[in-house]
Amino acid sequence: MQVYTSEKLRNIGILAHGGAGKTSLTEALLFNAGHTTRLGKVDEGTTVTDYLPEEIKRKVTVSTTLAPVEWKNHKINVLDTPGYADFIGEVKSALRVIDGIILVVDGVAGVEVQTEVHWEAAEEAGIPRIIFVNKLDRENANYERVLANLKENFGIHVIPVMLPIGAEDSFSGVVDILKQKAYKFEETKVSEIPIPDDLKAEVEKYREPLMEAAAEGDDALLLKYLEGEPLSDEEVFVGLRQGVLKAKVVPVFCGSAFKNIGIQPLLDAVIDLLPAPVETGKDEEKDLQQKSLAAIVFKTMADPYVGKLSFIRVASGVLKSDTSIYNVNKQKEERYGSLLVMRGKTQDTVSEAQTGDLICIAKLADTTTGDTLGVKNKTSLLEGVNFPAPTFSVAVQAKSRNDEDKVGVALAKLVEEDPTLCLEKNAETKETILTGMGEMHLDIIMERLQKKFGVEVTTRTPRVPYRETIRGTAEYEYKHKKQSGGHGQYGHVKLRFEPLPDADFEFTETIFGGSVPKNYHPAVEKGVREAMTEGVLAGYPITNIKVTLFDGSYHDVDSSEMSFKIAASMCFKKGVEKAAPVLLEPIMNVEIHVPEQFMGDIMSDLNSKRGRILGMEPREKGQVIKAQVPLAEMYRYAIGLKSITQGRGSFSMEFAHYEDVPAQTTKEIIEKAAQEKEQEK
Repeated sequence: MQVYTSEKLRNIGILAHGGAGKTSLTEALLFNAGHTTRLGKVDEGTTVTDYLPEEIKRKVTVSTTLAPVEWKNHKINVLDTPGYADFIGEVKSALRVIDGIILVVDGVAGVEVQTEVHWEAAEEAGIPRIIFVNKLDRENANYERVLANLKENFGIHVIPVMLPIGAEDSFSGVVDILKQKAYKFEETKVSEIPIPDDLKAEVEKYREPLMEAAAEGDDALLLKYLEGEPLSDEEVFVGLRQGVLKAKVVPVFCGSAFKNIGIQPLLDAVIDLLPAPVETGKDEEKDLQQKSLAAIVFKTMADPYVGKLSFIRVASGVLKSDTSIYNVNKQKEERYGSLLVMRGKTQDTVSEAQTGDLICIAKLADTTTGDTLGVKNKTSLLEGVNFPAPTFSVAVQAKSRNDEDKVGVALAKLVEEDPTLCLEKNAETKETILTGMGEMHLDIIMERLQKKFGVEVTTRTPRVPYRETIRGTAEYEYKHKKQSGGHGQYGHVKLRFEPLPDADFEFTETIFGGSVPKNYHPAVEKGVREAMTEGVLAGYPITNIKVTLFDGSYHDVDSSEMSFKIAASMCFKKGVEKAAPVLLEPIMNVEIHVPEQFMGDIMSDLNSKRGRILGMEPREKGQVIKAQVPLAEMYRYAIGLKSITQGRGSFSMEFAHYEDVPAQTTKEIIEKAAQEKEQEK
């Protein structure tokens, strides 16, 4: 592929709610630019950007895919992003490197949940965008209704620049309101036709707000407009572009990706209205121009043929092939070969990449997503990718014991690829816990484990890391005595057990007269500590306890460290039973971000989960509910919250403290633990 200068580049993300037609639109862009010879279909698994086995199987996008489109001497780096909330991390990585957005809206459904989520993210980042109302060939598609829906949700700066000719089955072309021209589409051919008589009044109706929006984009034009002077088409275009670049005007286009209608005007609009990298200040290009090479890694993936691929945006300078680059985060030099231009799973090479371009490098050993690459001692650290924290956990176990090591290695590779995954070994429950963004996200990870690495796993809801403690004080003595020819075993201890609220464990001794010699005291403490790992109620570790060795006895010949360790361990188990043992559960501090209309349902649901609501804070887009909830009730909360809020809610949580488990729940936990122990026999 040829090298494109920064002015000739456009980096755009195609964002939408799942099912609105992002991938079909990407396919149509590639087809019209001549990169493919036929329109691929999502349902047939033949699209360029949905090529992963799990995408073909489920007919949904799960990974952001790069697909450069060459159009009118420009290179448009298209990022086709997932539309389902579970893969919002993929969208976040795209938002870090794009300069413009095509927000795809279903011509039947209108604005949906993820449409709102993506709009808010674009607003927050100040990214210029245009809207493409898709699927106008479908039954019940209604452009007027969708326009009203867009204005209601996103404000008056949503301005149509296209009108459809015909509707549903008869949809055949578009009218350009700015140029006052109509176009008919047949395969890749576009032919100009007269504006249909029934649309002439509509064109005039929408031209006025278009001119007004354009005038607001430029101070000189606004003055001219307010004085009643007519604006030329060129002036309207200049004002419109300025408004789009400032993210104050959002033009609306229309068409059908499936029928390839309205695609060429959209490609023109990307070049004409959306910014080149040098116009945005994305990363620090304006500051770094003419300075050192700097690049940000926004995505990492493992390709079965090429190996590890790092997707990069060049923030400043020029990136050359077949050289080395310095990883600022890891403080390591990395050698690499060709610069790869990925289009879905196919690849081309390029000799260099200019400021603002998106490119791939294979086999950077130590580089991960979010890293800054550049020149040692010259390149400053760039802002990384702001990924959301994962909230849905499962315990993962290899189906075959022989695969345990392979599963560990495979999961580590998947976590490196996907920063919205978290892998940890819970020392208390002895489980491997994998946390992701939702049920579908983790289902797909399990499929990848099998298809990519050839290992099968089972998953279940993680065990809650309960603990046990005591609420009373008790004393107990235990004598370990064993005689079997030669030296015997003798250890005799008297222990006192007391609650210790402010610390995990304390061991003391108040021995007088050497009833238990000092050299055996460490063995007594060791026996107690070992016994603490498995409590008397349900086998969970014991905490917040003070143990005092206050008496005992020994034998000159038969006593040993082992004897006293065994005696202490047995004494501990029996003594704790007499000291009012209780079960403790972890309580989490939870923050839930929800739109106002779901507040009542959320609070009711929290009450049903034994939650305590601590307070509420108003936010621009709703409310933040602060609560404390038992961890046992939170493992599947991501699913419940999504259901209650129709996908509009989000939450985060962190450990707060341990509390006593209610009596009825304690009984259930003890019974379950007994059953599991029985099954293990």
